[in-house]
Amino acid sequence: MMIPVARPVVGEEEIAAVAEVMRSGMLARGSVVAEFESRFADYCGAAHAVGVNSGTAALHAALLAAGIRPGDSVIVPAFTFFATASSVSMCGATPLFADVDPRTFNIDPASVEALVSPDTRAVIGVHLFGQPFDLDAVRALCDDHGLMLIEDAAQAHGAEYHGRRTGSLADIGCFSFYPTKNMTTGEGGMVTTDDERIAERVRLFIDHGQSRKYLHTVIGYNYRMTNIAAAIGMVQVERLEAFNERRIENARYLDRHLAGTGLVTPHVAPGVRHVYHQYVVKLPAGYPVAREVFMSALAERGVGTAVHYPIPLHRQPVYESAGKTASCPVSDDLAASVVSLPVHPSVTDEERAYICDAVRELS
Repeated sequence: MMIPVARPVVGEEEIAAVAEVMRSGMLARGSVVAEFESRFADYCGAAHAVGVNSGTAALHAALLAAGIRPGDSVIVPAFTFFATASSVSMCGATPLFADVDPRTFNIDPASVEALVSPDTRAVIGVHLFGQPFDLDAVRALCDDHGLMLIEDAAQAHGAEYHGRRTGSLADIGCFSFYPTKNMTTGEGGMVTTDDERIAERVRLFIDHGQSRKYLHTVIGYNYRMTNIAAAIGMVQVERLEAFNERRIENARYLDRHLAGTGLVTPHVAPGVRHVYHQYVVKLPAGYPVAREVFMSALAERGVGTAVHYPIPLHRQPVYESAGKTASCPVSDDLAASVVSLPVHPSVTDEERAYICDAVRELS
């Protein structure tokens, strides 16, 4: 029996909510989506929330609403999932790759500052693995240079920065509700903002650019969330705090019981609430076994692992071939040395003890 590195947590309440929508006959975007948007905005502390059908759609629509267009550049971290950069490319703009902090793995403000140029219009900071990036430092840079700040909170539902929740920390927030996230709608996403104009623009772009039915004022997309997805989301957002508290409890247990193994366990920056979408350890130079051996040995013992992310964005072929290769040594190092261990809410007390015992055998 394998302890998976990620597992969706859904139950009878979610099933019942979906069944109610199915019986209603109103399956596409409707009142359930509107209710979920309102509830999620309240949860984040944002004035507006717009439901979409994926985290990538959230990023793309947010960038379009921010006015990103061909010829612009947007600074993104090199160490994150591909969609953070591809959403910029989908606007015809150029992603510029900033390196990350070696302790938090989040975007490095000094690297951001070095990349700002006359055509730079925005910065996307990722709250990687559930920990908010250094908002104060990046916000100050954006203010100095007149840049929009977008938070990619796809992995950080309910994370906090100095008492404020993600989704309310920047000009625009973007969430994913993919099945393995801290909460899910099956597939789906959300854009949050305090700017009514931005919210209206997002709604325009996600519905084929219609300002009213059959009147298309911009080229838009079909990025709408369904009532089915929103019904799941309504239940999940009510369970999110319990999910996150269990993730934090599991992570703290792993911190304590992996001490002395030689692994570098997650660093939590002061003033933040880390919600551990992933529990990511680093195998430092001199660790007794190679990463592949480490992962294979744990698999033999029934412990699932993963690498997030083995190829940093500046090394992806599509960007290397386009001549956008950057120097991001920390991202290169992390890509070669990190491993994710199970931390999700379904990990039991017995399983987390077993995970630690299995790791200690290899150390």
